[in-house]
Amino acid sequence: MIHWQRMALPHFSVLSDTAVMLTGKEIHCMKVTGILTAIALLAGVGIAAEKKLKLADLPAPVQKTVHEQTRNAELKGLSKEVENGKTFYEIETIANGKSRDLLVDSTGQIVELEEATTLESVPTAVKAALAPKGKIMKIETVTKGSTVSYEAVVSKNGKKSEVAVEADGTIKE
Repeated sequence: MIHWQRMALPHFSVLSDTAVMLTGKEIHCMKVTGILTAIALLAGVGIAAEKKLKLADLPAPVQKTVHEQTRNAELKGLSKEVENGKTFYEIETIANGKSRDLLVDSTGQIVELEEATTLESVPTAVKAALAPKGKIMKIETVTKGSTVSYEAVVSKNGKKSEVAVEADGTIKE
């Protein structure tokens, strides 16, 4: 007579007539294999969301924007990403010794611009909002249309995190 036993694994439910015969080490190995498989699948999804490209891979309007935006800048990388079903192209550059990244739609329009900046050049309200968050390692100005906000990498108690702040000092969640 077969006795079916339910084994509870993280996020799985497996029925097995052999579970009684497996050792703890074998079950642990099965769990680790399952977890590694899940991680590999999730990594594959991440890779599909952002794909590195060459200039020739871009649509003509995007190529035109790349040429215009890199006249006085060094091109560091190009990638394609899909957000909420829309395709965008990220243009990573170095301009005047500072990082400058552009997000462009398929028509070549700049949707977002991120530029490295200094803490001294941001509004007082932004400095005040960031101060309790930790030591500021890096700060960028983010421009979407006519809206300017800021993103900072901060370090507190040995942990780094990113904090987004509106120009008026409001922390973005």
